[in-house]
Amino acid sequence: MTQTKSLTLTTAEKSRFLGRCYGWMALALLLSAVVAYFTAANMFVQTPEGKLKLSALGSLLFSGHGMGFMVLCILEIVVVIFLTAKIRTMSVFAASVSYVIYSVINGLTLSSIFAVYEISSIANAFLATAVTFGVMCFYGSRTKSDLTKLGRYCIMGLWGILLASLLHFILMFFAKAPLSMLDLLISIATVLVFTGLTAFDSQKIVKTAENAKNTDDFKKVAIMGALELYLDFINLLLALLKIFGKRKD
Repeated sequence: MTQTKSLTLTTAEKSRFLGRCYGWMALALLLSAVVAYFTAANMFVQTPEGKLKLSALGSLLFSGHGMGFMVLCILEIVVVIFLTAKIRTMSVFAASVSYVIYSVINGLTLSSIFAVYEISSIANAFLATAVTFGVMCFYGSRTKSDLTKLGRYCIMGLWGILLASLLHFILMFFAKAPLSMLDLLISIATVLVFTGLTAFDSQKIVKTAENAKNTDDFKKVAIMGALELYLDFINLLLALLKIFGKRKD
């Protein structure tokens, strides 16, 4: 009887942990989507001549050679580093607030895609990302194979993408124009890497859930797991949008 009760508690705690992970991830996606859409909707104003110009919010984010946008990108990196480095010592509340702040900041940066791409392309890319993400989450959580080696290769690939992106930025600066082929190759590599990482992160979260308890430590681990899944989803979305998205005229 005691053993049956213990198994029931373990199953309940596992489900609670997984619910927290995917719940936090869903909340981050919702927050980012709302902030991105609201920002994009208020990015331009119409002049008396009927032309569009950047609003005060749009100017703050994207004028001056995009300095506001660059600041937001740096803030994103700072928040992720802070959350990763301090997760063991900070409270659950502080971790939650940091996670929400990151979601909002990322929503501000994502608002630029509404100015660049057709809304239909964004919707199609989101749908393709959701399907790919769902399939890889299911595979990662159900497969009996150990995906540790896959995760290791994907992380190596991620470093390669970062270096290639830096090279692309430098070459683009001197060429005064994007290098379409290199940009396409980076986007394809990004899709492959984050597809693999989605499966790996899903398996890692399920393995963690096997030993999950209803403690502050595991609540914070759930937030970190949600952050990893959120990053997988967003990077997949942006890469697919770059490959297949139709830009506005």
